[in-house]
Amino acid sequence: MTDPRPAVLEVLREASNRLVRTVDAVAESEWHEPTILPGWNRAHVVAHIALNAEGLEGAVRGVLEGEPRPMYVSNQVRNADIEDLAAQDPATLRKRLLGGVTTLQSTLEAVPDDRQEATFERTPGAQRIKVARVPLMRLREVEIHHCDLGLGYSPTDWAPDSVILLLDFAERRPGLPDMTLEATDLRRSWTIGAGGPTVRGAGGELAWWLSGREASGLTSDDGVLPGIEAL
Repeated sequence: MTDPRPAVLEVLREASNRLVRTVDAVAESEWHEPTILPGWNRAHVVAHIALNAEGLEGAVRGVLEGEPRPMYVSNQVRNADIEDLAAQDPATLRKRLLGGVTTLQSTLEAVPDDRQEATFERTPGAQRIKVARVPLMRLREVEIHHCDLGLGYSPTDWAPDSVILLLDFAERRPGLPDMTLEATDLRRSWTIGAGGPTVRGAGGELAWWLSGREASGLTSDDGVLPGIEAL
């Protein structure tokens, strides 16, 4: 693939559309039910996904306009904003999610090639993020948290292109144990760090497990799955 960016953006668009359809169908009684994420109900998860889109869009737009701004003012403000938005009515949550998804997609599609290597801060003084990494980062947020909602969408529903891109993301993620991943359904493999024991299974389950969640059907050469920190 000579230019993976357009493909990533198209996969992101489709994944975002699936998420919006799921959220549109959430019943009034389901919004405050617990999710896979400890301490967060469905309103919290949707609020987080919406605010993540807004934060990324603002930071990328700042790069394009020559007015750098961080993704979040601070972690404390980010957390407070999630709580505040989660307390709003479902109509507001749906509107913010759709608006964030739509605006971020448009902004990412407008990034010229000569700005792909530009960076912005997650929070002031914290890690810098390349604009080129944003579509893949956002795809991970959308697909993983869509499953976290506990509304019937699972890694088995991920499109093959999504799975491949999520495992591409993991291959470059710092802090993971050295290992080799083999997606048995995709007939592809990924090398993490220096490589090591081979962990095998369906690609979606591998990507789900690498997010720190419990997966099924995975095996390892040495009989032990490496420990993964939840993200």
